Amino acid sequence: MAEKKTVSVSTDPEFIQELSEYLEVLSNPVRLKILKVIEREPKEISEISSRIDTSYANTKKHIDQLVHIGLVKKEAGFGRETVKGIHPVWKFSLAEGSLEMLIRNLGVFSRVNIPIGFGEIQQKLESVRAAVIKESGTNCPALHLMNGSKAGQTFLLKKDHIAVGRIDPDIPSRSGESDIVLPEEYMMVTRITKPHAIISRSADGWQVEDRGSSGGTYVNSDLIAPMHKTGLKDGDIIDCALGESAARFLFIADK
Repeated sequence: MAEKKTVSVSTDPEFIQELSEYLEVLSNPVRLKILKVIEREPKEISEISSRIDTSYANTKKHIDQLVHIGLVKKEAGFGRETVKGIHPVWKFSLAEGSLEMLIRNLGVFSRVNIPIGFGEIQQKLESVRAAVIKESGTNCPALHLMNGSKAGQTFLLKKDHIAVGRIDPDIPSRSGESDIVLPEEYMMVTRITKPHAIISRSADGWQVEDRGSSGGTYVNSDLIAPMHKTGLKDGDIIDCALGESAARFLFIADK
């Protein structure tokens, strides 16, 4: 298993200051709710305000902060039709890959060696991470599917040995919680009967193993050796093959 490295930033006060500001933006639960509201489609501020039951002015302040750190993008669009016609409005949506980026960032930050005297940053980091996991509906290790028609689906890793593969029409019954079975459209993924990959847990933590798939398995864009267990860290990206009909997962570890 790859060693979980600790990153030292004791000589980089600028990084510490930027990290503190980043976490400050995310520490407000209202902002995490906003991310959830605009997860599927762009919305104007009045729509977001109504969904989170907060004033227009307050919602705008929160959104401006999320735009500032790059999690949300602002684009011109058209509002709902009224008796006066349709008017252009600003609409807000998640920046591409922003939630995955957020979770990966938190995974990286959790391995930062915070210098003495900045303990409040470590506490804030743990608080933000817990809130993000709560908003995602995940309280145990999980894989989040990031592409295709089933994008956004969460697979909780409740077993210590989970096969990952595409559905096999000849054996459709293999789909218990111990397996991650994808629909036929993920054609680059090997069928579940000869799984593309295995996700497993040992005393050393979680690992992924490619089972000799034709498309290969990648961790953070690096092709891993088949039949060899590769360690996973919180926020890692796992690709079962590459291309439009492949499957990309975000790994979220337990704490």
